[in-house]
Amino acid sequence: MPHLKTEEEFQNVLDNCRQLFEKKLHDYNTAWRILRPMSLCDQLLIKVRRCRTLETQEEHLVDEGIVSEYIGIVNYSIMGLIQLSLGYADSADISNEKALEQYDKCAAATMELMIRKNHDYGEAWRDMETTSYTDLILMKILRTKQILQLGGQTLVSEGVDANFQDMINYAIFGLIKFTIENN
Repeated sequence: MPHLKTEEEFQNVLDNCRQLFEKKLHDYNTAWRILRPMSLCDQLLIKVRRCRTLETQEEHLVDEGIVSEYIGIVNYSIMGLIQLSLGYADSADISNEKALEQYDKCAAATMELMIRKNHDYGEAWRDMETTSYTDLILMKILRTKQILQLGGQTLVSEGVDANFQDMINYAIFGLIKFTIENN
């Protein structure tokens, strides 16, 4: 029987990610608008590599866990979608309100995609290991970097936007599982 609360769990996690995004907007404004898609991929690479290190090494020298890294993956991926939509800028060229509107638009489209895929895949994500989400996100980052190096021209593959959305979905699935495991 499928979990009837997936959409609610997904939305709760997304709300938490948005709250942090909004706080960072307060602190930094929209300075991220200068980041080109490859730079965003490199930020994502840093986040996911840290997740893999936390998953494989016993000693951690920084007191932040995988949860904060997964939230970062969600937010940087949404920034990536915004940048694909608006293009990157040479300065913080949009208001915080406009940034939040764009965030909400990208988040809603990604949630709609998750609902469709989750229906077709029958909640398979619930049976996966959280380490698999990390590995899949890393693979998506490497694929995205390759697509960007090809100038966005693929022969048979989905585009950069679809990869950013998949990264968001895998990170949110991981955050849902971490929440369930810690309650």
